[in-house]
Amino acid sequence: MSREVKTALVLGATGGIGSAVARKLLERGWRIRALNRQAAKASRNEPAFEWVQGDAMNAADVLKAAEDVGVIVHAVNPPGYRHWERLVLPMLDNSIAAARVVGVRIVLPRNVYNFGPDALPAPTEESPQHPLTKKGAIRVEMEKRLKSASQSGAGAIIVRAGDFFGPGATANSWFSSGFVTPGKPVGTIKNPGRRGVGHQWAYLPDMAETVAQLIERADQLPPFAVYHMDGFWDANGMQMAEAIKRVSGGKAKIGHFPWWMVSLAAPFVPLMREIREMRYLWKVPLRMNNAKLVAELGKEPQTPIDEAVRATLVALGCLPEPHRDMAAAFVGSLPQRAR
Repeated sequence: MSREVKTALVLGATGGIGSAVARKLLERGWRIRALNRQAAKASRNEPAFEWVQGDAMNAADVLKAAEDVGVIVHAVNPPGYRHWERLVLPMLDNSIAAARVVGVRIVLPRNVYNFGPDALPAPTEESPQHPLTKKGAIRVEMEKRLKSASQSGAGAIIVRAGDFFGPGATANSWFSSGFVTPGKPVGTIKNPGRRGVGHQWAYLPDMAETVAQLIERADQLPPFAVYHMDGFWDANGMQMAEAIKRVSGGKAKIGHFPWWMVSLAAPFVPLMREIREMRYLWKVPLRMNNAKLVAELGKEPQTPIDEAVRATLVALGCLPEPHRDMAAAFVGSLPQRAR
C-alpha cells in the first residue's frame, strides 16, 4: 500500500458501525470524509472528520463527496430506520454509481439476517440466502447489486457478523433492548435465548478493525470479496448473560426475555413483527465460520468478552465510567481539609 494519505468516504459516520470504522481508519492514518444532512452539527461532535453537507439519497451529493477518495464505506441507514424498504436500495445505488465513476471499492458491513433456516447451522460465504423477513430480502438484493457492480468497475468488500454490541451500537440492538436497560444499573438480565443453543455476537470495535484491515489489503482481494467473522460465540446460550452478570458485580438475576409480549404486539407494531420473524435465530444455533477471513488476515481481531461487555455497559450508562469511579474513590480517601 502507498504511503500517501488516503481518504475514505464514510456514509453513516454518525451511526454505530460507520463511526467505528471511520475511527479505526483515522487511527491508521486515513483522512475521513463524511457525508451528512447536518454536517455542521456532526462536525461539532466529531471534529476530526471532514464533514460534507449532503444526503445519501442524492446521487449528485454522493458523487461530489466521493471525489478523490480511496474507498467508500456504505454504513448508512434511514433516520430511525423509517421507510427502510423504500430508501435503502436507492442509497446503495448512489454509492455504486459514485464508486464506478471514481473507480473504488464499496465496503458493506452486514449481519446474519441474510440467511434463513435452510442455511443453518454453519453458513459459509457461499451459502444460499433465503431470508424470512422483508429486510433480509433487501439485504440479499443489496449484495446482488454489489456483485454485479464488481464486474463493472466498482469492487466490493462485504463483512458479515453476528448480532452487534459495543459502544455506539444502535438502541434497538439485542444487547441494549433485550439483555439490559440503558441508563439503569443491571438488575435482571433478560436473555432471549435458550440454554444450550449457541448464538453469535460481534463487538463493534472488532468489526471495525476487521473492516479496516481488509480495506488496507484491498489491492490483494478479489473484486467481490465476502468474509464471515466469528466474533464472540456464545456456545451454550448463557455465556453473554453470565458475562454481563459477572462484569456488573455478580448480583444481577438472569431471567427470560418476554417473547409473549412480542407476540401480542406483533399484529400492531411492525418492529415487533420483525423481531418475531427472527426468533428462529434464538431457537437454533447459527455460527458463521471465519476460516476464509483468518486465511486472509492471519487472525481475527477479538477483544476478551469481559472487556467488551464492560465497555458496552459503560457506554449504555449501566456502569460508571472507570476513571470517574477511581477519581471519586481517590477524593474520598483524602483528609477532609485536603479536599
